[in-house]
Amino acid sequence: MDARKIVVVVEDVDAARSALQWALNNLLRYGDLVTLLHVFPSSASKNKRKARLLRLKGFQLALSFKDICNTFPNTKVEIVVTEGDEEGRKISAMVREIGASVLVVGLHEQSFLYKLAMAHDNIGNRLNCRVLGVKQAPSSPSRTKTSVAPPLDSSTNMDFSQIEIGRLG
Repeated sequence: MDARKIVVVVEDVDAARSALQWALNNLLRYGDLVTLLHVFPSSASKNKRKARLLRLKGFQLALSFKDICNTFPNTKVEIVVTEGDEEGRKISAMVREIGASVLVVGLHEQSFLYKLAMAHDNIGNRLNCRVLGVKQAPSSPSRTKTSVAPPLDSSTNMDFSQIEIGRLG
């Protein structure tokens, strides 16, 4: 089997950590590369010190996600921390640049995926890979549900799955 490039969006929310754990337990195969991608917001003031601090905090956050990966043997991990927008354009560009096979996103109220869908008619052209949105289900902790959303239109090539999981632990 060919090694895949799995990109996991790093955010300081439980949903993102759960998405990473789900991917490691259910998606990762030997030889796959996990890219932990954190995009910190652009500073309107162009203050270099503030940008440097945001980059440092983003890298520290990504390192905490790498610690989760390190509990799985033979996991290849790289970290990418970059500056960008909150609507997901930078994440989309990075996913394409990396050549991701799969994008794993923890779904929450402020998820970039929702913002990207609201801003663009056809996000399938923006993300040229399978997208797994992992959402913690608040009601039933022992159930796992996978639903595949229908295509937005006939021209989209986006493969999107939403996985609802109970508490991991």
